Amino acid sequence: MRKDNKDPKATKFLMVKEWQDGNLVLNQPAGHVENNESVTQAVIRETREESGWLVEPIGLLGMYAFTPYEGADTYHRLCFLCEAVNETHEPLDNDIVSSHWLTYEEIMALPHRSPLIKACIEDSFNNPIISLSFVSNQFLRPMPIIRK
Repeated sequence: MRKDNKDPKATKFLMVKEWQDGNLVLNQPAGHVENNESVTQAVIRETREESGWLVEPIGLLGMYAFTPYEGADTYHRLCFLCEAVNETHEPLDNDIVSSHWLTYEEIMALPHRSPLIKACIEDSFNNPIISLSFVSNQFLRPMPIIRK
């Protein structure tokens, strides 16, 4: 998520600090989609839980894949751009140390959880935003069982 500014260097991104393998690293608010939850609902919930901010998704930035090392699971990320609605002041998830609005330069100066962070942020400056209508929730709920 980013707070736009007329000057791209002044644009701020919502980031979280968390522990990974004993190191404090930056990440974007992220998480998993729960059963029967739309991906946009997951974006709103995970961002609130990890950063303490209520957001409104406005578009899909891209889909990314990352395998951290040979034999590791591959992580798939959908990156959304969101508008900040308001800070909730709710407690953050246990594995999150803090959340911050940071500029690109501030983010690049700190260690990242994965290379997807830089890719997503740079894509937000360079790539078109995909409409949320691209994401279908038509079959989100289980289909009724038809007995013959």
